[in-house]
Amino acid sequence: MKRPVVLGLETSCDETAAAVLDGDHRILGHVILSQDVHEVFGGVVPELAARAHLQKIDAVVDEALDQAGIGLDAVDVLGVTVGPGLIGALLVGVTWAKGVALALDRPLVGVHHMEAHLFAPSIEDPGAHPPFVALLVSGGHTLLLHVETWGRYTLLGRTRDDAAGEAFDKVAKLLGLPYPGGPEIESLATVGDPLRHELPRPMLRGNQRPGDDDYYDISFSGLKTAVVGLVEPLRVRGVLGVERAHVAAAFQEAVVDVLASKTMRAVEATGCRRVLLGGGVSANRRLRDEVAARLGSGGVVLHASQRLSLDNGAMVARAARFRYDRGEVAPPDLSAEASLPLPGLTTL
Repeated sequence: MKRPVVLGLETSCDETAAAVLDGDHRILGHVILSQDVHEVFGGVVPELAARAHLQKIDAVVDEALDQAGIGLDAVDVLGVTVGPGLIGALLVGVTWAKGVALALDRPLVGVHHMEAHLFAPSIEDPGAHPPFVALLVSGGHTLLLHVETWGRYTLLGRTRDDAAGEAFDKVAKLLGLPYPGGPEIESLATVGDPLRHELPRPMLRGNQRPGDDDYYDISFSGLKTAVVGLVEPLRVRGVLGVERAHVAAAFQEAVVDVLASKTMRAVEATGCRRVLLGGGVSANRRLRDEVAARLGSGGVVLHASQRLSLDNGAMVARAARFRYDRGEVAPPDLSAEASLPLPGLTTL
């Protein structure tokens, strides 16, 4: 049986991305266009993001198809992110995909953005399959899941305020670093001393036990406030410039410690032999190295993809293929939903 060729489209935030996937693992074309219009504002401006998607989406899809060496009529299935995300940005991708699906008489599959991040590592690593513990960390979401099988997810913990990526961006702005803040802090932290400044580890205490409300949950608002309290006196004293790298390192270490510790709690509780990291923040080398170090040599395997950690069309195509194989095709009135719940999600 011929494997369907799937075109995946991602426009949930500030990356316009398209990819062509042949089967489950063979990427034929892969294009990500990151918008630089937001840098001057220090964060994503929703209206500008939607406008940029509208301007670039045709060129991005054309380039992905050119890389694949096919025309649009060779696509068997279209997949598009329908949520969660910025509603204007999402609507650009959804409207484009609906129009093409109608014109070509092709099935269309709506994809949940975070489920797509779950599938991303499996494209390059077939061993990244359930059951596993998943830590999904992105600009807008932080989720800790027990994935028993594809399509069935148990929520263990989530952020109660700022997502990990959002915290990186806000602290970067405090330190006078460009947007997006994650790569900037990671780079600066390599020349800083993480022990020079002490920062708290919110919701991480030694006396927590399974069943406690905050045992798996995560919070970064208090950490951000602590960084404000650290930075302002340094600024007043005129020494922030020489201390900036040390503050970045201390902040990154605090975030990594919390995320790695919560993940290890999930590994111990579930007995899973695989851990998956997904989302843009999973590109952070310090986070990947720390989780790998804590897993040690006990036979628990870490799965993460540097290339596919950021928002991309390949992960959307892979998730669409999964849903399509289950017979889930979008109705004609498919629309975007900014706060779309993760399908198949249950809580403890």
